[in-house]
Amino acid sequence: MPKILELREKRARLWETAKNFLDEKRGADGLVSPADAATYDKMEADMVSLGQEIERLERQQAHDLALNQATSQPITNRPTTDGEQRTGRATAEYGSAFWNAMRVRAGEGMEPAIRNALRVGADPEGGYLVPDEFERRIVQALQEENIFRGLANVITTSSGDRKIPVEASTGEAFWLEEGQAIPESDNTFGQVTIGAYKLGTMLKVSEELLNDSAFDMESYIASEFARRTGSKEEAAFINGDGKGKPTGILADTGGGQVGVTAAGSAAVTLDEMIELFHSLKAPYRRNASFIMNDATVKTIRKLKDNNGQYLWQPSIKANTPDTILNRPVRTSAYMPTLAAGAKSIVFGDFRYYWVADRQGRIFRRLNELFAVTGQVGFIATQRVDGKLILPEAVKILKCKGGS
Repeated sequence: MPKILELREKRARLWETAKNFLDEKRGADGLVSPADAATYDKMEADMVSLGQEIERLERQQAHDLALNQATSQPITNRPTTDGEQRTGRATAEYGSAFWNAMRVRAGEGMEPAIRNALRVGADPEGGYLVPDEFERRIVQALQEENIFRGLANVITTSSGDRKIPVEASTGEAFWLEEGQAIPESDNTFGQVTIGAYKLGTMLKVSEELLNDSAFDMESYIASEFARRTGSKEEAAFINGDGKGKPTGILADTGGGQVGVTAAGSAAVTLDEMIELFHSLKAPYRRNASFIMNDATVKTIRKLKDNNGQYLWQPSIKANTPDTILNRPVRTSAYMPTLAAGAKSIVFGDFRYYWVADRQGRIFRRLNELFAVTGQVGFIATQRVDGKLILPEAVKILKCKGGS
């Protein structure tokens, strides 16, 4: 924590220095010399590097906290027989059997008792559903790897499609003359259906490492699975077209609404950012965030308001994002860069983007596929979907030009 705070304060000081430098070096025409521009770019690059290091340390801190949690709870009262009892994949017996099955070759070293314990989590496609406790760890890791999961409304479904009722129009009241009949005015509802698309990855582990009792296979698989699937999810939640993957917030059909079309094909102005801010209805703005990529943030860092204050403000508090117009700004590598026709900035309340996890992530061990190289493969799959259920809750800044 002290190191993170130190870096945040250093980043804030560097930002003040960069702002003052830019103000001092601007000529009467508002421009700076190539040499001064290079110096400023170096300051800005150092700021970006500091921001990335802060994010790495915060993720590391979160991982350490999760991994240092106790694996069991102390008994603080007398055991009873009528309390809640764990069943199925939530039992310690299933968890132990699952990881024993992942470590041993099929048919070798797996006792009948272990096979029996695994029956509750057997999957029709082969492999086993991961234990409940491990699945919660994976979901937590996915939230750390995928910025969208921390902003969206994440639900868990058991099977089949989930139908979400959405209010299409609302009723109203009327002023009436004495004795006048009250007109009918009903709310109307539509539906958004969320299904489940399959996302999978294959991990490889050497037999020597797998047989090493000191190797923490649970943590390795959780972090690696989260890294791979988290990046794919985030890309789909932003740019997905709904064909074999979730529908993203930038999708032409089912995505957010264009709030502002910028006058430039690769630039954005202060007025356009303010227009984007106010294109979103006030109730949504209370919980809204900006999402853009690092290159776009770099452009916006140079914008000032009429009082000479920079639009972008760095955060000096741990686990608190930077702000634009006093609203949090998140960066994603999957947001398009400012270019002709690109949807480069989004601003909205992303709680109206629903992520549906189909309960039961599946792991399967592959014994022979990589045997010649002394490795064991693991297939990990999950089913997930995502949709924006209320398009007006997300507004987009689109650059001029393009189709």
